[in-house]
Amino acid sequence: MEKRKLSFLQIWNMSFGFMGIQMGFALQNANASRILQIFGADVHQLSWFWIIAPLMGLIVQPIVGYYSDKTWGRFGRRKPFFLVGAILASIGLVLMPQADIFTAFLPAIWVGAGFLMIMDASFNIAMEPFRALVGDNLRTDQRTLGFSVQTALIGFGAVIGSWLPYTLTNWFGVSNTTVAGEVPLNLILSFIIGAIILVLSILVTVFTTKEYTPEELAQFDDDALDSINEVVSEKTGLKTIFEDFKNMPTTMRQLSWVQFFSWFGLFGMWVFAVPAIAQHIYGLPVSDSSSVSYQNAGDWVGILFGVYNLISALYAFALPFIAKKIGRKRTHALSLIIGGLGLLSIYVMPDKNWLILSMVGIGIAWASILAMPYAILAGSISAKKMGVYMGIFNFFIVIPQIINALIGGPLVKYAYGDQAIMALMVSGFSFLIAATLVFKVKDVDDVIQS
Repeated sequence: MEKRKLSFLQIWNMSFGFMGIQMGFALQNANASRILQIFGADVHQLSWFWIIAPLMGLIVQPIVGYYSDKTWGRFGRRKPFFLVGAILASIGLVLMPQADIFTAFLPAIWVGAGFLMIMDASFNIAMEPFRALVGDNLRTDQRTLGFSVQTALIGFGAVIGSWLPYTLTNWFGVSNTTVAGEVPLNLILSFIIGAIILVLSILVTVFTTKEYTPEELAQFDDDALDSINEVVSEKTGLKTIFEDFKNMPTTMRQLSWVQFFSWFGLFGMWVFAVPAIAQHIYGLPVSDSSSVSYQNAGDWVGILFGVYNLISALYAFALPFIAKKIGRKRTHALSLIIGGLGLLSIYVMPDKNWLILSMVGIGIAWASILAMPYAILAGSISAKKMGVYMGIFNFFIVIPQIINALIGGPLVKYAYGDQAIMALMVSGFSFLIAATLVFKVKDVDDVIQS
């Protein structure tokens, strides 16, 4: 039997919760470095604090993916995981920018890093099951559309999250000024609003989306029912994850290198965008992390991140049509090239407004990174392994981020002379390398593995 064809509204509702997740993720991406600098982190230390994010992905996503494959209850297969993840992430969002209230116990910078860890672990608990849900519920001919709609919602959520601090200050008069060591009010309120929207959007998906029962999945994959009902100890489960990693499909191995250079570049941009633009565009000294100009630079980075996410949301709707015309591989390679050139162009832009043009290119690459690799991957794995392989695939997202986290700060300090703009240049070249590696990937249809 074949899976039922879903309407556009059903596909939209199925991924609607991802909009809230990405809103929180965007608030973190655009502002975590800024908050950590306010609490006392030096520029070259930022990547070391950010290592928490990929480490949580490395540990959490494969385990969540494995056990969500084996789970079925009254609330479904994937939905319990991203509901719990959303609740925990919302707690981290509320408390991270207010870490200074815990200074009686620990320095604010360590408390802030701790809440960053909670957020990242929780985002990862929620994200992987959303990826797997698209693979579970959609037929082969709808998967590109499904991941593209998911990408669009990710983009819309990220736009809201990225623009919220600037909007609160410039439209509603919420102060973005502060004294040394304290996070401005516009950031605190933005994180609270993000936490509320995160939980509400997840609930939309929970109450509007129907998952296939084990019996229904068994009709599409003979091994699916056994896979879901299998009782596995923690030791056996972890052993199976490593075995699956060893036996991953060829397409997944080839995509791993594309993902490596794509996410190495993204991580460098997220970590160093605020100090790079504050120094290179606003002309601020490396030591400035509390002046009005620095806060304005931070708010403007939020606007820029919102622009690239808005472009990604719009471009995501075009991806299925472009991929149908020129193929998924060429679509992804072209998008990465445009994104790489966008990152490199930041160096020559004359003022902050011209950076919007750079963000257009980055947004095109971001949309493709969020959709095309997953659309290609989903066709090479069977339903019984969808969750665990989506989780393992996350290794090739987090490992390059961990490497960048370890070497990025020292490179900025010792190789780039504290000029964070050079980290963005390396990110641009990393995108271009990823683009060339796309052509080595074998794009296949669904493969039912025994």
